[in-house]
Formats: sequence, structure tokens, C-alpha cells
Amino acid sequence: MMAEAGLAALWLAAALSALQLILGGIALTPGRWGMAVPVRPLAIVQGLLTALAFALLVGLFVTSDMSVKLVAANSHTAKPLLYKFAGTWGNHEGSMLLWVTTLGVAGALVAIFERRIAERTLIATLAAQAAIGLGFFAFLLFSSNPFERLNPAPMEGNGLNPLLQDPGLAFHPPTLYFGYVGLSIAFSFAVGALVTRDVGAAFARAMRPWVLISWIFLTIGIAAGSYWAYYELGWGGWWFWDPVENASLMPWLAATALLHSVTVLATRDGLRAWTVMLAVVAFSMSMVGTFLVRSGILTSVHSFAVDPQRGSFILALLALYIGGALALFGLRVGTVREGSQFEPVSREGALVVNNLLLSAILGIVLVGTLYPLAVEAVSGEKLSVGPPYFNAAAGPVALVMVAIMAAGPLMRWRRDKVAEVSRRIALPILIAAVALLAVVLFAPPIGLLPLLGLVLAFGVGAASVAPLWKRNLRRTPMFTWGMVIAHFGVAVSLAGMASESAFIKESLVAARPGEVHSVGPFNIRFDGVEPIAGPNWTALEGTLVARRGDGKPFTLHPQARTFSSPPTETSEASIVTRLDGQLYVVLGRSDEQGRWQLRLWWKPFVTLIWGGAALIAFGGLLSLIGHLRRERIARDKAVYA
Repeated sequence: MMAEAGLAALWLAAALSALQLILGGIALTPGRWGMAVPVRPLAIVQGLLTALAFALLVGLFVTSDMSVKLVAANSHTAKPLLYKFAGTWGNHEGSMLLWVTTLGVAGALVAIFERRIAERTLIATLAAQAAIGLGFFAFLLFSSNPFERLNPAPMEGNGLNPLLQDPGLAFHPPTLYFGYVGLSIAFSFAVGALVTRDVGAAFARAMRPWVLISWIFLTIGIAAGSYWAYYELGWGGWWFWDPVENASLMPWLAATALLHSVTVLATRDGLRAWTVMLAVVAFSMSMVGTFLVRSGILTSVHSFAVDPQRGSFILALLALYIGGALALFGLRVGTVREGSQFEPVSREGALVVNNLLLSAILGIVLVGTLYPLAVEAVSGEKLSVGPPYFNAAAGPVALVMVAIMAAGPLMRWRRDKVAEVSRRIALPILIAAVALLAVVLFAPPIGLLPLLGLVLAFGVGAASVAPLWKRNLRRTPMFTWGMVIAHFGVAVSLAGMASESAFIKESLVAARPGEVHSVGPFNIRFDGVEPIAGPNWTALEGTLVARRGDGKPFTLHPQARTFSSPPTETSEASIVTRLDGQLYVVLGRSDEQGRWQLRLWWKPFVTLIWGGAALIAFGGLLSLIGHLRRERIARDKAVYA
């Protein structure tokens, strides 16, 4: 009965979504405002029903109900409980239900808590959100039903893809979905404001928390996915420019630009049209990512390759939503007032330039991701666009963007003087120059981009804390602390990326037991290989003893695992973290002479990449709390005034 109850909850939620859209649309017509009364309650009940449907699907996976087609195809009774739970969204239908659930719950939260914008704009926003939800409800119910039954039910299921049998599955996809759905809320706010011609500071203040939430979760999700692939795939890299990786990066780039733009609109009443356009672009990128992952046109190691019919459904939704939003923007952009003016040399000016550079990087990634697919669709020829293109095309633009990001917070709003800005940025420039001299004198020769990255990391790190100079730190607003920490996190991540690229050491060896090989500052003795067994896998486990100079030896145990359901072989890297980097070891196959392939990496300061991402997300969280606190204080003052 759980499957039938879940399907019924989905149908009811879809019906309420349609009713919410219809009543919201009618309420916006002259003389029909009374129809707006049920819109908020409808959004709340819809969110509860989607949450119920998802909870029932989780129950089906946890209890291993093999009479449900989705459970039989993606679970197994011998699978650990964590992967039964996380396996709910480790497949196409379940992950789409998680998407719809998050969409419904977010809409309910808007209906419950939003009081900052005019009621007409809110009703238009909830109607737009209902339109998005209705399309995805149709996709689930008519194309990807997660509650479909099997008759007869199999005795055992196929099991979960072994590459997904990792704690990362419980963390990475949900954080990305929360980010995508936050962008859908921002998109709905933009559509609502265009419909009611209410693009202004109040609209931006209502949108900003959702953009921040989206940006925080996208940052966490991308960083978590990067580290998951880094240790799970055994390839030794932290970013591969895989199309599915790009599918998550593109919304983050757009959300970063939108975050800065909506801040200008909320605090300085500027960049009105630009903010609305970026809201449309950001949601467009999340839809493009959804299409790439679920259309079947990609064969990524972590995409859901499904039949093209489903991809066509999502493509139709993308064309409908984005095409409709762009058409509305074209019709109403003339009614969007220009907003406050500012000089080119100002904080707003720096933000505009940064947004343009972010848009340029987004364009580079979008073209590099879609061009091979377009060529294959037209001519049948398979092309590969990999790291050389992305690094060469996007790398220099990203470095320029980071340099401008360092100067932006040191500028005044509206208008500033070049001489004053130069004086404020002098110390960070001096620190960057000292870093350049130190790298040139003491480091081995490295490439130009890693060199510039290291130098900029030091300069940006110094500039990021400059807004705190000569301030009373106890009285500094929390959102200022958030900006400082997030920008410092960018410097930390950039330092990690540049260091790993510049100083990485790799060694591929064929080792016999007892042999010693070296990589970077480590000597590593290979002691041999033994078979072991896990909960639902067997493995060959290597034993290696590593020593750095005269330091204490430590042991590494890389594995080559074999799963029986479904039959799959995976590599489990052994990673040891030190303050200045990571030693990364992968066990390969044996040859006829009894030697084992070993891949050894020493990656200096690579952990700074993810440490910086954590700082970026933490800075975003502080900014979110700070802005919400300031708005609450302002409301309280208005009540008691």
C-alpha cells in the first residue's frame, strides 16, 4: 500500500499545483483578487504531499520492497542500510522525486514566511512556482513513475551501482538539488516581479535569501562531488571538466553573478534589469544541467543515462519555461525603471565587470560542453573537448576576475577615485609582488597560469581582509564578515589549485613485494596483496609502508574491489593527508611476472581546494544570517515606532 499511497500523494500534489496556477493567474486579473485567498494554503499542502510521497519511497527502499520496479532495479537486501536510504535518489526516478519534493517544500516555505513584497507579486511568484512544479509532476507521473509495481515481484534486486555505494551519495546529490531549487525560487520571484511590474529593492530583498541558500548549497555540493570523484574513481584528479561536472558548475557561476547583482539591487537599488536577466539565466543553467544528466546523450561515470524520450520531455520543459520567461522579459523590460546611477570606478562598477567575466566563463563552459553534442547530432562525428580547452580559455578570464574581486570590496559605493582605490590596494599588491619574487627565486620552474594563480592567491587573501582594517570588529556586521571569509576562501582554493598544478609529483610503477619506490618526498615499500571481504564486495588489498625522510612510517591499503550485484570492479584509493598535501596511492592489476601496477601521487597543498570551498560556503552562511538579522531588526523597529 505504500507505493499506492505515494502515487496518490503525487497525483494530489499535481492537482493542487494546477489549481494554484489557475487561481493565481485569475487573481491577477482585474476584479478577481478574491481568488488569491487559497493560493498560499494550496502551496503549503502541496509541499506536505510531495514530502509524504518522498518519505514513502524512502520507506520502500529501506524495507526492500522488490515489488516496486525502482527498488528492484536499484537495491538489494544485502546492501548496507545507508545505501538503501541514499539509494532512494541514486537513480533517475528517485532523484527526480527528490527534486520535486524540494521544489514543493520550498514553495510552501515561501507561502508561509514571505511578507516582504506586495501580495500581488507574491501571488504571481507562487503561480510561477506552481507552473514549474506542474511540469515536473507531469514528467514524473507520465514518464518516470517511481512507484510502478512489478508483477511478479523478483526475489532479489539488481543492487546499486557500486560507484554510488559511498557516503558521498547521501550528501552530494541533495545539496545540489537544494541549490537548483533555490534558483527556481529566484526565477519565480523574477517572473512574479515582471508580471506585476514590481522590480525593485523589496523584490531583491525577498529574492536574496533564496539566492544565498542556493549558492551555499551549490558550493557545498560541487566541492563534495569533486572530493567524492577524487577519492572514489582513482584517477588522481579533483576536476575533470566532465560534462556532468560542468552541468553543476554552470548554475554556480550564474548564481554567483546573480548574488552580487541582487545585493546591489537590494542595498543600492541598481542593476534592476540585469538582476532579472541573471535570475532567468541561472535557472536556465540548472535546467540545462538536468537535461544533460537525464537525456541519455551523455555517458558520464556519474550521469543517469536514460532513454531519449525522457530527455525530450525535459527539453520541452526547458524550452517552455525559459522561452516563456525570456519572452516575458522582452515584453516587460521596458517597464523596468533604470534604478540608481553609479560611476565606473565604484563598487557597483567592479561588480558589473566581475559579473561580465563570470558570464564569459559561463559561456566558455557552456560552449565547450554543448558543442561536441551539437556536432554529433548534426554530423554523427564524435568530438572530445577536455581540460586543455577549458584551462586555456577559462583560466585567464578567471584570474582577471579574481584580481577585480580583490579590488571591489575596497571601493566605495556609487563613486570613488582611482587614486584612493590605488592607495587602498597598495598593500595587497605589495604582498602579491613579494609572493611572485619568492616563487621565482625558491620554487622550481612552473607554468604561467599556476604562477599567476599563486601570486593572485596571496594578493586576494590580503585584500579580502582589508574591509576589516581600522574597524571595530565587534561591531562589524555579520554579512561583512561573511563577505570577508568567502573572498578569503576563494584565495585559499586558488592557492590549492595552483599548488597542486605546479608541484604535483606522479609515479607509475610495476612493483614486486619488498621493492621500494619514491614519489615526491616519500619512499614507499610495497609489501604485497591479500584478499579481503566486505559487506557486499570482495577485494584485493595492497599493503604499502611509506616514510618521509627520517619520519615515522605509516601504512596505506589501496583496494581493487569486485561487486557481484551488479558485477562491477572499482578502485579504492588510499589517501594520507599531511599539512602540506596528500599522498595518493592506487592499486592496479598484476602481470605474468608477479608485479603489481601502482600509481603514486604526491599532491602539495591539494586539501586547500576543499578547505577554501568550505570557507566560501561558511561565508555565505554568515551573510545569510546577517542579512536576515538586519531585516528582522528593521521590522521590529517599524512595529514599535
